[in-house]
Amino acid sequence: MIKSMTGFASLTHEDECATIAVTVRAVNHRFLDVQLRMPSSLGELEPRVRALLQKRLARGRVELAISLQLRTPAVPTVELNEEFVNALSAALDRARDRGLVAGALTPGDLLRLPQAITVRDRPMEADPALEAQLGASVQAAVEQALADLDAMRTREGDHLRADLDGRKAALGGVIEQLAAAALDGRAELERRLQERVREIELELPVDQAMIAQEIVRGAARSDISEEVARFRAHLAHWDALAEGEEPCGRKLDFLLQEMNREVNTIASKADGLGVSELIIDAKAELEKMREQVQNVE
Repeated sequence: MIKSMTGFASLTHEDECATIAVTVRAVNHRFLDVQLRMPSSLGELEPRVRALLQKRLARGRVELAISLQLRTPAVPTVELNEEFVNALSAALDRARDRGLVAGALTPGDLLRLPQAITVRDRPMEADPALEAQLGASVQAAVEQALADLDAMRTREGDHLRADLDGRKAALGGVIEQLAAAALDGRAELERRLQERVREIELELPVDQAMIAQEIVRGAARSDISEEVARFRAHLAHWDALAEGEEPCGRKLDFLLQEMNREVNTIASKADGLGVSELIIDAKAELEKMREQVQNVE
């Protein structure tokens, strides 16, 4: 199946426990490269999230970010740095005795000094039921985001498939033209060789049987029927991969390499009018297809 490796999805999942935001983006990559950003409080869920990604995706550089806002309000704690406050009070008493300052130290004065009072959220007590529900919610949000990403990659893949199908059909047509041109070229080569033999016969005696064998051998060296048959098999294999359920980007890339080898062999063997131009056309289509296949999962 042809899917694109690029895509993006973003969603927000809300329930009675928390608001969970998930963003996932994917770009081309030779292998599956996963980058996760999630709160430390969800660290135990990381293996589960990675398993979901590996189940859905075969290739691509994937960045998934999760943010979490709990519904339960945090309970703050206020801590007084007694050593700092005592030292501050003693210093103010000395300054007051020397007439440098006047008045008493107020609560407002302490609040303006971050060294004096620290306000922080109290860690929540572990609640197995809440943790289980939160884990299920995060998993549901990630699964939905991956489903949205998959839908986008599938739509992109449809466009890739249409372009590749058109180029594959054009390439198949070029190969058939090459087969016909090479066949004509082989017949023309045999005709030229026979004509040359007749010219030689006017001056020297020749062994007709031996000459006939040499003509056949010479013409056979330009026979590309095997290469054309293998190329047609590659095109049929391409269709099977594109219509299958498994990701096929790597296999399509390998097939294009094999097709390119066949074209190179045809170029070295075929002899005929227009063969060179057809070889150039075939290589141009193969290169365009290779560029597109780099986007296929």
